[in-house]
Amino acid sequence: MAALKACRPLFPKLLLHCLLLPTLLQVAANVPALIIFGDSTVDSGNNNDIPTLLKSNFDPYGRDFSGGKPTGRFCNGKLATDFLSEAFGLPPTVPAYLDPAYGIRDFAVGVSFASAGTGLDNATSDVLAVIPLWEEVAYFKEYIRRLRKYMGQARAQRTLREALYIVSIGTNDFLENYYTPGIHSRSSELTVEQFEDFLVDIAARFITEIYRLGARKISFSGLSLMGCLPMQRTLNVAGTGGCVEEYNQVAQRFNANLHQLAGRLRTQLPGIRLVVSDLYDYVLHVLKNPSSYGFENIEQACCSTGLLELGYLCDGLDPLTCPDADKYAFWDASHPTEKLNRLIANQSLNTALAEFLR
Repeated sequence: MAALKACRPLFPKLLLHCLLLPTLLQVAANVPALIIFGDSTVDSGNNNDIPTLLKSNFDPYGRDFSGGKPTGRFCNGKLATDFLSEAFGLPPTVPAYLDPAYGIRDFAVGVSFASAGTGLDNATSDVLAVIPLWEEVAYFKEYIRRLRKYMGQARAQRTLREALYIVSIGTNDFLENYYTPGIHSRSSELTVEQFEDFLVDIAARFITEIYRLGARKISFSGLSLMGCLPMQRTLNVAGTGGCVEEYNQVAQRFNANLHQLAGRLRTQLPGIRLVVSDLYDYVLHVLKNPSSYGFENIEQACCSTGLLELGYLCDGLDPLTCPDADKYAFWDASHPTEKLNRLIANQSLNTALAEFLR
């Protein structure tokens, strides 16, 4: 709260400076709830309760979470969406919809329908038997019915209209699906450009559907530097362990397509406040200037060898896991540390999400 009081008189001129303070900035905004769709970047534990091998509800995941609790988040601590919830004056964490420890009273102010390993394409969710995006929407419809019963029709509609919807999805469509040969791969039938168009079309239908159900404030996250994830560096033998630039170029092109889509939907859907949270350049800056952010390693992850391990390969008994995750940009071979998630949340507030601070 001290950070907020210090920054308010300066807002928005010195907001960036304030966001670099050690504590997370809290903002005043009419956002009664965070409603989240997507993949492992925003899954706070839904995969715990489905029959999939892609889980993280065991040590050392959650090592730096409150109480050292492994919750199913693919991180050593909080996700970016947890930090965003806190910044908007909501609870400090966003619960998973399938977590039996929570009920509609909790979900009324924040809920995640996300599933690690999923994508826009149904075929992507089939790879590891996780929740497809259409089923996330089905859970959302169930949530709306529960919300109306809990707080009444009028109040529920206000909550749905004023809530901030965070959508973070797409990386798995390329890394698990398109670029991984196998029965689910779309590369045998589509060029990468055609696949991008295919995904953007799905994104358009998804956004239109949640708009129809009441969503108005929507942030769709662009792809980050997926070619620079530790796993992709490890697999990039031909590039001697460097970033896979082809994947990064795809991410940039896909983000440009998302911006075009957002512009189109803003003209077609009255009252929608749709933004693309494109953090590609920001994360690139962090990875190019790690010491400026206190990182000592941006190529390997903290967990185990930091080369390929994620999920069950991140063993809590592994002596190789680093003692201080804050020195690493990545926790496992595909996911950021809590520290990088905090930076991403702050940057989002300072850029795309600034739209919702008024």
